[in-house]
Amino acid sequence: MGRLFWKFFLAFWLALLVASLGVGTAVWLHQQALATSGQELAGGGRAAFLVSAAANVFRHGGRPALRDFLDESRALQAGAHVYVVDEAGQELLGRTVPLDLLAQARTLAQADREPRIARLERVADHDYLFFLPADGHEPLHHMPLALPIGIGILASLAFSAWLAWYLSTPMRHLRGAFDAAAAGSLDTRIGPQMGRRRDEIADLGRDFDRMAGQLQALVSSQRRLLHDVSHELRSPLARLEAAIGLARQRPGQLDDTLDRIEREAVRLDQLVGELLTLSRMQAGMARAADEAVDLVELLRAVADDARFEAQASGREVRFVGEGEALVNANVELLHRALENVVRNAVKFTGEGSAVEVEITRQPDHSRLLVTVSDRGPGVPEGELQAIFEPFFRSETRAKTAGFGLGLAIARRAIETHGGTIRARNRPGGGLQVEIVLPVAASG
Repeated sequence: MGRLFWKFFLAFWLALLVASLGVGTAVWLHQQALATSGQELAGGGRAAFLVSAAANVFRHGGRPALRDFLDESRALQAGAHVYVVDEAGQELLGRTVPLDLLAQARTLAQADREPRIARLERVADHDYLFFLPADGHEPLHHMPLALPIGIGILASLAFSAWLAWYLSTPMRHLRGAFDAAAAGSLDTRIGPQMGRRRDEIADLGRDFDRMAGQLQALVSSQRRLLHDVSHELRSPLARLEAAIGLARQRPGQLDDTLDRIEREAVRLDQLVGELLTLSRMQAGMARAADEAVDLVELLRAVADDARFEAQASGREVRFVGEGEALVNANVELLHRALENVVRNAVKFTGEGSAVEVEITRQPDHSRLLVTVSDRGPGVPEGELQAIFEPFFRSETRAKTAGFGLGLAIARRAIETHGGTIRARNRPGGGLQVEIVLPVAASG
């Protein structure tokens, strides 16, 4: 058992022990009050008759006859319990008699009143006191104080042990799960061990499972990212090595080889730059939004730049947006995110088609909606979330230049600004990316 078990156990047990002692003390005080208040003797002709008859039977027949008489009187008259006490204060049949009741009976016997509900008779040179308690009931026997206290202690002991076990067991499960997770077993789940619990400890177990699942996904993502980075770096490095080998073998074609080396170096530089940007955003190192920016103008500038590239390949970019829409933003970061989304749409839209860029206000006027729609092949429904992961390339989309980092950078940049980004397929074909950003608070 752990320390938490004993803390719970001792705390609950001491609390219940104090309660048991309080109950036992109350019972004892109640008994003392009953003892000091006295118990009246039975009065009237019936009591006097029974007392007189018992005295006569005892005088003539002795103790055996008296026992038979009392047994018969009990059977015939419920509650008829005559008591016979000798000079030493001992009841002839061994029954317990309270001292206050005995003193009251002696006083009434010596008063010589009628009817004689208490009699003092001399039999065989000994004095015996005969009397009948009120209502004919047995005198109250005092319950030992240790009995209720003992029962309370045993009950509190059992209850405290159960409660301490109930509370400490899931804590031990949680500790084991945390140890397993710290050792690298991120597939550890504690929910099944919680059973049907519906309390804060069970909530903590579910939170642990959710945390472990997110960590497992994050670690898997990091491993996949490392694999993808290695793969992406291997290709340009291999081409660089090949170009260097050709330069040595064919000195006459040195200019062409140098051009090839330069292109691969630029490609490597772009890849490393995008990886550093993504890494900074994932680590939360991106500069916070600190400037009010007109999103309409920013998006119009991005669309104009993209239009210049698109027209060279027989495509078009159309922008729809009016007025002013201010957002708090890191201008460089937000510009790069929007540019990545628009340029990605230009890559995949069909020849002779147009990319549609539109900005509108949502009905509550607290957020802005940016939609970028193309007329390309679209993305399978199961991959709509995956396209925002680093190095993801859909098998159904045409192969284009790039590293698969643009949309991943865009998602993290938008989330840095408190917004959301998602993709869906257009009914008429193509992909539509929706970006929602909060409007800047008026000042």
